[in-house]
Amino acid sequence: MAHSIKNLFNEFTGALIGWGVVMILLGVAALFLPLATGTAVSILISCIIILGGCAFLASAFAGRNAGAFIWRMLIGVVYIVGGGYLAFHSKLALESFTIVLGLIFVLEGLLDIATFFHFHDFPRSGWILFDALVSLLLAYLIMRPWPSSSVWAIGIILGIDLIVSGLASVMYAMSARRAVKGLSL
Repeated sequence: MAHSIKNLFNEFTGALIGWGVVMILLGVAALFLPLATGTAVSILISCIIILGGCAFLASAFAGRNAGAFIWRMLIGVVYIVGGGYLAFHSKLALESFTIVLGLIFVLEGLLDIATFFHFHDFPRSGWILFDALVSLLLAYLIMRPWPSSSVWAIGIILGIDLIVSGLASVMYAMSARRAVKGLSL
């Protein structure tokens, strides 16, 4: 039984290490192609908004009365028009998504701090706090010069965050493996 628990734990930490390496590689790619990364993210989010609009249009036919039908149709049209507008106006989309990315990093940093306080007794849990501080620093770097930061911010900052988060995942998984290896299960 103990052997299977160790195997399961090693599979889990192996997946965590693998995911960390993927995050690091994606981060490096984003660093070298910041404008392309920002544009790709903008287009992806715009397409998701358009698909949301299509879902609203489709759900309009499930409405039980004319008011619900019209309301869902209008919301669907607004989503499709708004998503299409953002898809074809990349500067506006990048500015909008850049400020949202800054807010995401603020939330990530705060959640990482909470996670650190939960796991602070574990070896190398300082990596979680390091990840939190880097996320908060990146949020500041985006939001202070906004909107001029929109041209480079999504690619560069997302790349740095992916590298740091990937490194933190790899280091924490390796530390957990060492800790479990020392246990007699």
